[in-house]
Amino acid sequence: MTPAAPVTAALPLPLPCPPLVLASASPRRRNLLARLGVIPDRVIAADIDESPRPRELPRDHAIRLAAEKGRAAAALAPGCLILAGDTVVGAGRRILPKAEDEATARRCLAVLSGRRHRVFSAVALLTPDGVMRSALSETVLRFKVLSAGEVDAYIAGGEWHGKAGGYAIQGTAESFCIWLSGSHSGVIGLPLYETWRLLIAAGCALA
Repeated sequence: MTPAAPVTAALPLPLPCPPLVLASASPRRRNLLARLGVIPDRVIAADIDESPRPRELPRDHAIRLAAEKGRAAAALAPGCLILAGDTVVGAGRRILPKAEDEATARRCLAVLSGRRHRVFSAVALLTPDGVMRSALSETVLRFKVLSAGEVDAYIAGGEWHGKAGGYAIQGTAESFCIWLSGSHSGVIGLPLYETWRLLIAAGCALA
């Protein structure tokens, strides 16, 4: 008698990932996401009030804004997977603003010159059924003492515009950084390790 072939259970195939929406118009976040081999199906610039609440700490501010951006985008894209992020520069308990003008950029650089600071980069992933997962990277950096000439040259270059804390680590400001402990991609705007883990947990098959 020919022995019966062993019965093998078929492995479940991964379910297709819902359409992915990036709740950010930031080209930096799109470029970082592309490093994971992920191209969003749609980009929605979430319009929310980003003002800090009274006595809100930098860490809590980043987590809250990422979640609020995700919910705002989800209202415009039902049935989609929503990825949102927010990056906050903190000096102690102080939240440094996004520099929209030269005076603000100069004040931020004066605070950061010669001292340590922290960058909190939160990422939130909202599934079509309303489940939200979030993660946070915390990076500690120290800047050299900045001379007046260095500040003037950096301001003239314009890289500070719209950046949290008045600088962009992926540009000239990287030369100000004596050391960094944490996530370089998080300082730029999207912590890739945390983002990868959230997407995997949501069932997305990444290369």
